Amino acid sequence: MTLAEKFAYMATGKPYNDLDPLLVQARDQATLKANALNAEDDSGRKKKLVRQLFGSAGQAPFVNPNFRCEFGQNIHVGDNFYANYDCTILDGAPVTIGDDVLFGPKVGLYTSNHLFDARERQLGGCVAKPIKVGNHCWLGANVSVTPGVTIGDNTIIGAGSVVTHDIPANVIAAGSPAKVIRPITDQDKTGFDPHNPKYR
Repeated sequence: MTLAEKFAYMATGKPYNDLDPLLVQARDQATLKANALNAEDDSGRKKKLVRQLFGSAGQAPFVNPNFRCEFGQNIHVGDNFYANYDCTILDGAPVTIGDDVLFGPKVGLYTSNHLFDARERQLGGCVAKPIKVGNHCWLGANVSVTPGVTIGDNTIIGAGSVVTHDIPANVIAAGSPAKVIRPITDQDKTGFDPHNPKYR
């Protein structure tokens, strides 16, 4: 089985062997690439390293150190993706992130779970489910997203939240587990315009 075939199998949600040498090698390679990304100061080279690590990336991706991921190849981000410090993405299954998404410090997206039976867990049994984050979302500091979750467009997840189920578009959600607090409406607009000299 090739690595691509292994990833395709893992994306089905069926149990897989997390100790498979193919996965161990891919994980080690991702760590080396992430180390290089975290050590790079030049913005142009950082973008190139992001594209080498991720499965795909839109325009102007930016990732602060210390970024960590499991494989990298299963991460797909849109335009203007921004991850603040200490972001972790465990991409045993695909992680799809839309355009103009902001991650606060220490955000974690975790597609994989160990199996519940102690013996199966000891043997390396895991399952993975995809995570999707829509366009124009903001995940506050220390947000954790668990396997199989979809977050809709424009939604804000409050700091420290644990997202265990789907969150719809255009809302503010927070808590553990995260729950919808209220919709985002026109009343949330402040009139901010960076071209207006009164906003400095």
